[in-house]
Amino acid sequence: MTFMINGNIQGLSKQILSRLESLYEITIERENYLSEELVLQLCELTGLINREISVYLNRRGEIMDISVGELGQVSLPNMNLRRSDVRLSGIRCIHTHPGGSGKLSGVDLNSLRVLRFDAMTAIGVQENNFREAYTGFLNPPEEQEPYTIYGPLTLAELCSEEWMREIRRIDPLIGLPDAVETLEDNEERAILIGLDDRGEGIRSVDELEELAKTAGARVLYKTTQNRKMPEPATYIGRGKAAELALLCQSLNANLVIADDELTAVQIKNLEEILGVKVIDRTTLILDIFSRHAVSKEGKLQVELAQLKYRLPRLMGMGHVLSRLGGGIGTRGPGEKKLETDRRHIYRRIYEIESELEKVKERRSALRSKREKDGIPICALTGYTNAGKSTLMNALSGSNVLVANKLFATLDPVSRGINLPNGQNILLIDTVGFINKLPHDLVEAFHSTLEEVVEADLLLHVVDAGSPYLMEQMMVVKSVLAKLGANQKMITVYNKIDTVQDPSALPPEKPQVCISALTGYGLDELIALIQDNLPVKMHRVNLMLPYNQGNMYSMLHEESNILSEEFTPDGIKMEVEVDDKLLGKVKSFMHSV
Repeated sequence: MTFMINGNIQGLSKQILSRLESLYEITIERENYLSEELVLQLCELTGLINREISVYLNRRGEIMDISVGELGQVSLPNMNLRRSDVRLSGIRCIHTHPGGSGKLSGVDLNSLRVLRFDAMTAIGVQENNFREAYTGFLNPPEEQEPYTIYGPLTLAELCSEEWMREIRRIDPLIGLPDAVETLEDNEERAILIGLDDRGEGIRSVDELEELAKTAGARVLYKTTQNRKMPEPATYIGRGKAAELALLCQSLNANLVIADDELTAVQIKNLEEILGVKVIDRTTLILDIFSRHAVSKEGKLQVELAQLKYRLPRLMGMGHVLSRLGGGIGTRGPGEKKLETDRRHIYRRIYEIESELEKVKERRSALRSKREKDGIPICALTGYTNAGKSTLMNALSGSNVLVANKLFATLDPVSRGINLPNGQNILLIDTVGFINKLPHDLVEAFHSTLEEVVEADLLLHVVDAGSPYLMEQMMVVKSVLAKLGANQKMITVYNKIDTVQDPSALPPEKPQVCISALTGYGLDELIALIQDNLPVKMHRVNLMLPYNQGNMYSMLHEESNILSEEFTPDGIKMEVEVDDKLLGKVKSFMHSV
């Protein structure tokens, strides 16, 4: 029978590996927790290799698994540790600490809790010899403390029968079905990691948590690494990656999400170290976009962004992408799969960009028609989840999808509204912005974002209750500047009912405080829109003599004809005209 030594065995000699494998032959008496022979051999081997060694024993005293790790790092075995939903796992974990201290770490205790080990023991090793040991047990749910830890223990105390009696005592008391964490489901359990140079990184990771929840992941843990720039090979550095690997195992995480865009090499290296899937912020945002895209255009835009993101990451994504093609028609030197994938992606990008160009032309034609009809465009813009769709519904009486999650709106939605002066305008709801918005995504959604650039007036909707209000406003202004949107903008502080002191909000001109949910401040907002439209339209009644054919033609070309009636005295018309045309028709006005 072949026994496996798991974990980091790179660099270990055949003699050491042989000695580790021989440990499987040691059997502990059922009544004893450990044997002195096993403990002393573990201490000697730990001193020789200066790495942690973990062994996992069942209640028959048989060793089920042996793993080797770096200093402070051990690998948890891929074993089925579930005996039932209300009992302990039936496995006890014993591992060594080369530094001399036998105290149980936070990760040790997390492993004890999540995997419901019978017990967790750490043995401090100093100069190849046993120094001390600590053993921890889970407590029944009714007790205040989650663990009971015994130590420091001598070698004789560690190997006594007392600890097996303790396991048998707490086993039937340890849990109830509703207190057990179910880990056999298919949900994505994520750990979030980011970089933090000046204390601002945690804000971005908090936002990453909202993105992860929107995508359907359960966030188990958030952490940051104190670095100014990403480490080229592993993003967070190998030391932090090693800590993260053990955290993933102890929390039973199956996904790690990085707060920045990763290279193919960083993803590959991190997945090898962590043993779980690794994605970055861009992949997460693209996933959310792909879920929320409804229209054909929206789906094309998301696919284009995904392809452009994948293209530079084909290199280094594993040996699977560099196999030679085979089969009928492809024999001979062949073509690497990497090159085939790249060629397919380029072809698909060209096809999508051609389709989106047609969409762009259609949008341009619609804008030209609106300009001809003299209908001003007012675009809602702002940070994602600021309440733009709720405001759209409140102003227009429509039923645009409203959801308390990021990027609920991807496809632009337009609704017509009437201002108090009788002027008609078109209100457009657009995709929200976010910090570190992927460049490929901005490029892919260019035809959609053109609605913002071409609008006559922008409503910058701000979540007034957000703790990161200033940062969110700066992100929106930065993206708008990159898009070339420099027209008049009204700052709309939404969700004002969640703000204790509205006077403390950053002063902007013009600005208005509203609650789109309750309707507070909407009348003031409508008045501001009416006053700040660059093109003011006037509804007038005219009586145009029949000899004014040129004026009649001009009105049909440059104004919005609401009604006309041919009478014996002339043509009775109701029209909407701008300031320039108003001066030309004043002499024919019947009433204003």
